[in-house]
Amino acid sequence: MLKQIGEAAAKAKYTLHGLTTEEKNKILLAVARGLEEDEKRILCQNEKDMDKGREKGMSAGLLDRLCLTKERIYAMAEGIRQVAKLPDPVGELLESFQRPNGMVVEKVRVPMGVIGIIYEARPNVTADAFALAFKTGNVVILKGGSDALFSNLAITESIQKSLEKQGVVKEAIQLIADTDRKTTEEFMKMNDYLDVLIPRGGAGLISMVVNNSTIPVIETGTGNCHLYVDCDADLSMAASLVVNAKTQRIGVCNACESLLVHKEIKDSFLPLLMKELEKVHQVEIRGDDQVCALIPQAKKATEEDYYKEYLDYILSVKVVSDVKEAIDHINHYHTGHSDGIVTENEKTALSFLNGVDSACCYWNVSTRFTDGFEFGFGAEIGISTQKLHARGPMGLKELTTYKYIIKGTGQIR
Repeated sequence: MLKQIGEAAAKAKYTLHGLTTEEKNKILLAVARGLEEDEKRILCQNEKDMDKGREKGMSAGLLDRLCLTKERIYAMAEGIRQVAKLPDPVGELLESFQRPNGMVVEKVRVPMGVIGIIYEARPNVTADAFALAFKTGNVVILKGGSDALFSNLAITESIQKSLEKQGVVKEAIQLIADTDRKTTEEFMKMNDYLDVLIPRGGAGLISMVVNNSTIPVIETGTGNCHLYVDCDADLSMAASLVVNAKTQRIGVCNACESLLVHKEIKDSFLPLLMKELEKVHQVEIRGDDQVCALIPQAKKATEEDYYKEYLDYILSVKVVSDVKEAIDHINHYHTGHSDGIVTENEKTALSFLNGVDSACCYWNVSTRFTDGFEFGFGAEIGISTQKLHARGPMGLKELTTYKYIIKGTGQIR
C-alpha cells in the first residue's frame, strides 16, 4: 500500500511541476469552494472523531484541536484563498553571477518534490498542508492520527474531488488511512519516494519521528511559551496580553504556558492579573513561594512545571529579579518556540529580544501570533524550532529548495 502511494506521488510531482502560477491559483480557489460546499459532510465526520475523543477521555486542549466548526472550515477555505493570492516562489531567481570564463550561474527556487507529514488530532493541517504544498508544486502524503481519521478522510476526499474536477491528478494529496504504528514506522523510511518529512504534534510524536526517520526531517517543536512582565511594563497591557496568550485558545503550541514577573511589580501585577483572568476562565496557578504568598489558591510549582507545555488552563508563574534572570530562565526551560517581554523600556526589550534563543521573540505582543496566517503566509506547514533550512512559521518559501542553472557558450574545462 505504501509503495503504491509513493509511486503515485512520484508520478504526480512531475505533473505539478508543469502547472503555471495562474493554473495553480485557479485550482486552489476551486478547492476552497469545495471545502465550503462539503461543510456538512465534513462536520458530520468530525463529530464521529469528537465522540471517540470524549469516550477516550481526551483533554479539553486536544478536543479543541480536534474540533471543527462551520467557522473553522470557512477559515480553512479562506487560508487556501490567501495562499492563492500570495506570490509564487517557484522559479524565483535567487542569485546570478558570471564566471571569468563567461559561464553564467543562476540559483533558482524549485519545489522539494514529495513532502510527508505525520500529525496528530489537527484536521486543519490537512487543508493547510495541501494548499502550501500545491502552490509550491509539491505533492503531499499525509499520515494523520487515529483520533482525527474521519475528519482527515473527509477533507482529503473533498480536495481530491475538486482536483479531479479541475483535471488535475488527485494524487497531489494522499492520506494514509492505516493508523497502525508499524505503518508509521515504514512510512518514515520511504526514502525512495519522500524528499522531506515534517512531524506536527506533541513532544512524543516529534521525538519518535526525529529518532526513527531515515528521511530528512524538519522538526516542528512543542510550545512551552513564556511571557516576562518587566518592572517598566504597562500593567494593564501586560494583564491583557497574558490573558490572551493563555486563554484565547489553550490547545495550541503558541499559547503562553509560563509567566515571569519582575519582583518590583509582583505585589501590584499579580492581583490585577488574577482579577482579569477570572473574568475569562478559572486558570490554575502553579508558582514559587512569592507567587503562592500573593495568590492563596496557587499551588507550589515543581521543577517539572517550568518545563511543561500544559495545553490546559494552567500557568506556571515565577518572580525574577531582572531581565537577565528572565532570559536565563527562558533559555533553560523553553522549547525555542515563542517567548515575549512586556516593557516600555526599549533597552530592556532589546536585551531580551537579542538574548532569548527562540524562533519568535515578542515585545508587547501576545505569543498567539506565531501563526502562518497571522504572519501573512496564508497558512503554515508547521512551526519549526530547529535552525537549519527553516525556523518559525513555515510558509511557501520554506517548502522550496533551489538548484543551479548554468548557461554558457561552449566552455570546457
